[in-house]
Amino acid sequence: MAKGINRRDFLKTTASAAAAAGARLAFPSIVPASVLSRSAPSNRIQIGQIGCGRIAREHDLPGVLPYDAARVVAVCDLDSKRLKEGKEFIESFYAKKAGKGGAVAVRTYADFRELVAAKDIDAVVISTPDHWHAIPAIAAVRAGKDVYLQKPASLTIAEGRALSDAVHRTGRILQIGSQQRSMPQFRIACELVRNGRIGELRSIKIGLPIDPAGEVEPEMPVPKNLDYDMWLGSTPVVYYTEKRVHPQADYSRPGWLRCEQFGAGMITGWGVHHLDIAHWAMDLEYSGPVEVEARAEFPKKGLWDVHGKYRVTAKYPNGTVMTVCDELPNGVRFEGSEGWIFVTRGDYVASASDPVAKDKSVKALEASDPRILASTIGPDEVHLYVSEEQHGNWLDCIRTRRQPIAPVEVGHRTCSACLVSHIAMKLGRKLAWDPAVERFKNDDAANAMLSRPMRAPWKI
Repeated sequence: MAKGINRRDFLKTTASAAAAAGARLAFPSIVPASVLSRSAPSNRIQIGQIGCGRIAREHDLPGVLPYDAARVVAVCDLDSKRLKEGKEFIESFYAKKAGKGGAVAVRTYADFRELVAAKDIDAVVISTPDHWHAIPAIAAVRAGKDVYLQKPASLTIAEGRALSDAVHRTGRILQIGSQQRSMPQFRIACELVRNGRIGELRSIKIGLPIDPAGEVEPEMPVPKNLDYDMWLGSTPVVYYTEKRVHPQADYSRPGWLRCEQFGAGMITGWGVHHLDIAHWAMDLEYSGPVEVEARAEFPKKGLWDVHGKYRVTAKYPNGTVMTVCDELPNGVRFEGSEGWIFVTRGDYVASASDPVAKDKSVKALEASDPRILASTIGPDEVHLYVSEEQHGNWLDCIRTRRQPIAPVEVGHRTCSACLVSHIAMKLGRKLAWDPAVERFKNDDAANAMLSRPMRAPWKI
C-alpha cells in the first residue's frame, strides 16, 4: 500500500528537489515590484480576465471586481461577441461604482498569449473550458503572473503535474476555484472530523449530480465571431455545432461540459468540489486514493457523451473508504465510530444555471448529535485555514506572498482523484493507484490514460 503524503511531507520533498535542481521554490516575503509599482496612485493589482463566458460573468468577475485592491484592466476571449460584452460588463461595473468621471477603458485581446505577455498586467483570472485550463495557466506563471484558475486544475493528470511543477518553479501564487473552502460550514465540518468529534473516521459518502445524454447534432456553419480552431485547442478537430461549444444567444450552461473531448463530466465538474473537502478533512490533501473501483453508464449515441449514472468506491491510505454516487444527497457525509456529519452548500449556487438548484430547505451542516456541531475547537487542537471569500483570499495572497487556501498542488491532487475515478469508470475494474509516484500499479492500459495526445501547435 502506498504511503500517504501530507502537506508537510510534500513541501519538504518539493523543496529538496528544487534545491537539488538549483531552482528557487521559496515564496518571497517581499511583494514583487510588478504588483505594487505600476498601479499609482492606489497600488492596485492589475488583472487580466481570460474567458468571458458563464462562469466569468456570474462568478469570477463578480468575485474580483468589488475589491478596491484590484483593477481588471484587460479581457480576452476567442468569441468576439463575448469579448465585446465582457469589456462592456467590466466597464459598466466600474462606471456604476465610481459615478461620473470613473470610467475605465478595458483593453481587449483575442489571444491569451498576448494578454499574459503584457508587462503591466500582474495577475490573470482564467475562466475557460476544462481543456483550456493548464496551457494558459502555465503560460501565465512563466510570464510572471499570479493566477486564479477555475476548477478542475487540468484535463489530464499529466497536465496537472506540469502545471503544479511550473507554479512551484516560478514561485507564483495560484488559487484554484474550489470556493467551498471559503464557505464556513465546510471548514467547520473538516475541523470537527480532524479533531475526532465523530470518533475514528471510517467512511465518506459523496453525492454529485449527473449530466443528461443528448441527441445527434447536425454540423453547423462556424459563427463569424468565433475562432473555432483556437477554441478546440489541443483537442482533435471535429465539426462545429452550437451544442458542442457554448450558446450564441445567452450565457446559459454550455454544451462542452457534456463532451468528453473537453472534460470528464460531473466526476470532475462537481467532484473536485466535494472530493477536495474529503481530502481536507482526512489531512490527505497531498495524497490520493490507493484503490479505486467504479461503474458508470455512458451514452451509446448522441453528441453529449460524458458519463451518466455512476458509482465510485475509493480506498485511502488511512483506511477510509469513500463512495461517490449520483444517488446520494448532494454533499459530503463523514461517518465515524461515534457519529456522522453531513455538509453541503445549502442555498448557495455559483451560477444561475447550476445543475443543482438552490434549496433553502437543505441544512448546510448537520450531525448525528447536535452536541457535535456545538463543540468548541480548543486552542491546542487542529485549526484550519480561514478564508472569507475565495477571490479575496487570492488577492490578499498576491500581496503577502503566502499560499492561498486552495493552492495548485492541492487542486491537482483533488483533480487527480477525480480523473483516476473516471479512468476506473472507463475500464470498469478495480485499479491500484500509487499517489506518491502518480501512476497505476502494473497497469499499462490505465497508465496510458494519464495523458492525451495534443494537437499541434499546443503542447506542455
